[in-house]
Amino acid sequence: MSADGDGAGLHCLVTGATGYIGGRLVPELLVSGHRVRCLARSPGKLRDHPWAGQAEVVRGDVTDGVSVAEAMRGVDVAYYLVHALGTGRDFEETDRRAARAFGKAAREAGVRRIVYLGGLTPSGVPESELSPHLRSRAEVGRILRSCGVPTIELRAAVVIGSGSVSFEMLRYLTERLPVMITPSWVRTRIQPVAVRDVLRCLVGSADMPADVNRAFDIGGPDVLTYRDMMLRYAAVAGLPRRVIVPVPVLTPGLSSHWVGLVTPVPASIARPLTESLRHEVVCHEHDIARYVPDGPGHPIGFDEAVRLALQRVRDAQVTTRWSSASVPGAPSDPLPTDPDWAGGSLYTDRRELVVDASREALWRVIEGIGGDNGWYSFPLAWAVRGRLDRLVGGVGLRRGRRDAARLRTGDSLDFWRVEEIEPGRLLRLRAEMRLPGLAWLEMSADTDDQGRTRYRQRALFHPHGLLGHAYWWSVSPFHSVVFGGMARNIALTASRTP
Repeated sequence: MSADGDGAGLHCLVTGATGYIGGRLVPELLVSGHRVRCLARSPGKLRDHPWAGQAEVVRGDVTDGVSVAEAMRGVDVAYYLVHALGTGRDFEETDRRAARAFGKAAREAGVRRIVYLGGLTPSGVPESELSPHLRSRAEVGRILRSCGVPTIELRAAVVIGSGSVSFEMLRYLTERLPVMITPSWVRTRIQPVAVRDVLRCLVGSADMPADVNRAFDIGGPDVLTYRDMMLRYAAVAGLPRRVIVPVPVLTPGLSSHWVGLVTPVPASIARPLTESLRHEVVCHEHDIARYVPDGPGHPIGFDEAVRLALQRVRDAQVTTRWSSASVPGAPSDPLPTDPDWAGGSLYTDRRELVVDASREALWRVIEGIGGDNGWYSFPLAWAVRGRLDRLVGGVGLRRGRRDAARLRTGDSLDFWRVEEIEPGRLLRLRAEMRLPGLAWLEMSADTDDQGRTRYRQRALFHPHGLLGHAYWWSVSPFHSVVFGGMARNIALTASRTP
């Protein structure tokens, strides 16, 4: 994929393009007349985005100085939209190392500006008392601003937009719990910001004067407690008024498990979010308006931001979600396709059926799998597996789908991720649940030499060590029910599809 190369606008490098903000920023930059290059560890994840043919995509990682330096060539503005949250206890060191490598590469490549999206920090609170998440975001901002390249650091608190992790957490807590006993952080004052305003400020920062090298707070016009946000969300969504009883006993750890139990957000991601809500996060200034003027209706108020996000959800127009980025620690190895693969054991469960339906009807069922449609076999077994995954820190089944009918490469799908999709023919999913090995589920729609529609299904597992082998043999007795039932029910559903 390559850019148009017409020289119009600025040449922008976007890191984190497979994530929530980055995936939305790229088309905004393109619409503004800029050329865009995306740096991605897995470029294939961007292949099916609507803007893919208009942007250049290069392979690389922000922790790899060589690939970053190569990606910086000819770039005017470099967007830093990544962080190592959730990658382990040493994520702060990973963030630190990546920011230094990025700043050094930008300086040596002659980049004119860096734009970084960080987190809003509380006033008057020593940095040592901040959550590790906020402390690391603040340190990254300082590293970039001191690297020798003029840097704009935009600091935001809770981002409200369809598919954002903050919005999903708020939505599920409010919709699923008409009465809730909540931790004390629901009384903390917060200044949320609409994702549209975040994108507006990110795009506008590209044209800042060369002498501007500083942080800007960005937020909406409303300062609310989390309790206020839940009550106002309920009002906008047309729900009965919620009863919220704050108590002082839920620690950040317990809070994260509570959030993980009720919402699709796993505890590993919920914890840093809830820890960051211990302190008031309110903007100290609105200086960004001097350089990126507030147009009519901006910044967007909380109620309007919720209304816009809900409309996107209801219209199935959620372009990116919080789960768009890969889960930290999840396997990324591609499916071994060599028939003589020498990587060790590869267990396979195969199913094949003739389907009394058109190939198109069968494909619609395959592409619609997961989320609200479920997995077409033994729902209790899938629910238990999802619950067990969440108990050990995995993502579980609650991530659902970005779109109810269509999938694209890189989409999260419950505790799977779309590794490959060939519309009308093949869907390959890679497991992101906690497993002692790597796993894939492959479904395809074909026509045989007699003109009949055939459904083919493969579940593959590459065990890691003795535990991996033991896992496969312990669950294999259930495969006829789980995988066999899935194949039969998919075929049956396709045959009943008009």
